[in-house]
Amino acid sequence: MKRPDRPVPHASPGRSAAPAGVRAALGARLPAYLVPNSVVVLDALPLTPNGKLDRRALPAPDRRPDLGGGYVAPRTDAEELVAEVWAEVLGLDRVGALDDFFDLGGHSLLATRVLARIRAAADLVVPLRTLFVHRTAEAFALAVEELLLAEIEALTDEDAGRLLAAESAPQRNGTTTA
Repeated sequence: MKRPDRPVPHASPGRSAAPAGVRAALGARLPAYLVPNSVVVLDALPLTPNGKLDRRALPAPDRRPDLGGGYVAPRTDAEELVAEVWAEVLGLDRVGALDDFFDLGGHSLLATRVLARIRAAADLVVPLRTLFVHRTAEAFALAVEELLLAEIEALTDEDAGRLLAAESAPQRNGTTTA
């Protein structure tokens, strides 16, 4: 069994509890960056014959933690781009518009990968802080659109003309056309 790349708490609270409830309780006591992205709740912790915790018998966490709420598909091109990039970086099958990057397992190092892929896809530099402030795919996509619009509005007519001319010019890759 492949172990997760991040520690995953396994809890046996003695009474029924949902993972979201355990995360909420921890969130009330800990700073946000210390609250685990996923929690596995068990009826009892597995023990070895010696009475110690049997780590090998602990179940692996779900690839996508219980986030509450339903899946909302991306609705705009920007949301689709963000969801695609997040899914790739986080190793998920899909990401919804209302999903929180950090609840899905994201962290600061993965955030830098997201920004690098956005830069490659949209030729746009997005500050790291943007992802920490706009944590859902919907909000981050909107922030990316606003940055892109601000960059376009800052272009002079001359710069815009040059970019359009370069975009419409035939690409030269060493071959000739007849």
